[in-house]
Amino acid sequence: MIVRNSRLPRVLFVLAVLATQSCASTYYNAMEKVGYHKRDILVSNVEKTRDAQQEAQIEFKDALEQFSSIVSVENTDLKVSYKKLSAEYEDSQEAAEAVSDRIDSVESVAKALFREWESEIEQFTNNDYKRTSTRQLRDTRNRYDEMLTSMRRSEASMKPVLQTFNDNVLFLKHNLNAQAIGSLKGEFDALQNDIGVLIREMNRSIAESDKFIAELRG
Repeated sequence: MIVRNSRLPRVLFVLAVLATQSCASTYYNAMEKVGYHKRDILVSNVEKTRDAQQEAQIEFKDALEQFSSIVSVENTDLKVSYKKLSAEYEDSQEAAEAVSDRIDSVESVAKALFREWESEIEQFTNNDYKRTSTRQLRDTRNRYDEMLTSMRRSEASMKPVLQTFNDNVLFLKHNLNAQAIGSLKGEFDALQNDIGVLIREMNRSIAESDKFIAELRG
């Protein structure tokens, strides 16, 4: 999903909305006509992915805190606890989906950019220029591949956390009694560990994104 960016004039926002209803190549061509090239779109999408990962970290941490409060407080109101944990799960799920959507948008524009770059290299008549551009493409693609791998790894790390959250939300829903809380306590340590892995993977991905953005802008 494409979100309004205050740095873009109204015409760019309209084109971004239209992109969800038309093919990517038409969208990129339209954006280039108003001075917003694939390289710029790629940087913007990487930045948005990084921001979405940071937001997802916050959501997962909040969900873990809510889970902790449920299993640690004696005589907690189970119905209230279920509603709170269910809401946190939904927020985390939405944050995870936003990260996946952003990564997909990065991959889409990167593929278009590299295809265009390869095509333009073949237009060179100057062999020195051609070799230099070919080397630049190879280096940029290698850095991009490293970043995308890190992004996908962080994306994958969210799935077991969401699965565990969903299991526990459903279990609490179906077992609104003291025994349910006792069972949930046994899940907390594993969930805490999974979220720790998730945060580490996201931080690596965010660092790779920052590095890639800096190199493209440099």
